[in-house]
Amino acid sequence: MESELRGFNTKPSKTPQPDPTHDDASSRDDRPLLTSVSNVLELEKKCAAYVRNDVYGAMGRGELPLMEKLQLGIAFVTLLPLRIILVMTVLVVYYLICRICTLFSVPNHGEGQEDYAHLGGWRRTVILPSGRFLLKTLLFLVGFYRINETHNGSKNSQENSKTAGTLQPDEPEQRPGAIVSNHISYLDILYHMSSSFPSFVAKRSVANIPLVGLISKCLGCVYVQRESKSSDFKGVSGVVTDRVCKAHQDEYAPKILLFPEGTTTNGDYLISFKTGAFLARAPVVPVILKYPYQRFSPAWESVTGVRHVVFLLCQFVNHMEVTWLPVYYPSQLEKDDPKLYANNVRRLMASEGNLILSDIGLAEKRIYLATLNGNNSMPSVLRQKDD
Repeated sequence: MESELRGFNTKPSKTPQPDPTHDDASSRDDRPLLTSVSNVLELEKKCAAYVRNDVYGAMGRGELPLMEKLQLGIAFVTLLPLRIILVMTVLVVYYLICRICTLFSVPNHGEGQEDYAHLGGWRRTVILPSGRFLLKTLLFLVGFYRINETHNGSKNSQENSKTAGTLQPDEPEQRPGAIVSNHISYLDILYHMSSSFPSFVAKRSVANIPLVGLISKCLGCVYVQRESKSSDFKGVSGVVTDRVCKAHQDEYAPKILLFPEGTTTNGDYLISFKTGAFLARAPVVPVILKYPYQRFSPAWESVTGVRHVVFLLCQFVNHMEVTWLPVYYPSQLEKDDPKLYANNVRRLMASEGNLILSDIGLAEKRIYLATLNGNNSMPSVLRQKDD
């Protein structure tokens, strides 16, 4: 079976080049570059952004060295149960705080959404600081004892983010409307909640998860149904743009956290950006996350949820590095062309984070994961699109 990527560079450059005419990443996800799969090894070269390179291997089922088995076994019976109890305690405490603060309050409804982001006064005062503190505590409990944060980035990033047509010295500073970040793991959300407590885009099913569902509504999450064929996607896109505009114009409105890649990678790559975060033409704050590791990578790729949580909690120490770049003010040209705006922010993040650019997207990831699970044919949802 043919296993080539049409027009795909298997050796992406560390120094990306801008392409103002680049197709929107969302359309790339709808039509995969890959037509069929012959074997996993060949596919891993094409889909390197999704390949796990830690000792646990693809799907977390690699053959472990004896010493790793011993460490894992000891942590499984000692560290794991303790951390689970402590983490659940933190979640229950914060859930109760959110439950008390939302008593007798009616959630916002509209565009298929439901949230408590409108709450103000003492309720908001309690929800935000307690949420940040408890999320920092939770990260500490799972092994992130010290998070290495760098703010404002390098001088080079400040110069690059000030493109032609940005703020002039006599113009007032503008408030950013969104935080844009690379996406590696569900841990990304926990960090951002502990840092700036933004709202974010989540699967619709998150709203129904015990404990987490109410917390996500207090954050003001925008819920999406990825496989929906209705006009709901257009509605969600409009909600996101409205949220970005509101955060840009109102200092009391929460910023929205957006992952322009639309899915997670292994942390070494930056795949195509969708334009949703840039349609509002408002300034954004780029953030680069990295998870240095020696044993188990916190990247959430081919590993199932339960297996990932177990391995993560069995590591005594986990590491995280965060780089906050300066606010990126779009030029007039970028405001008029969201694709150009997205590409330029992506180039800046790749340069500052030493990340490799790759033009693959969610469709290629689905094919890769299907192959790992023993299904060598294209997933039906993609096969129909390719016919």
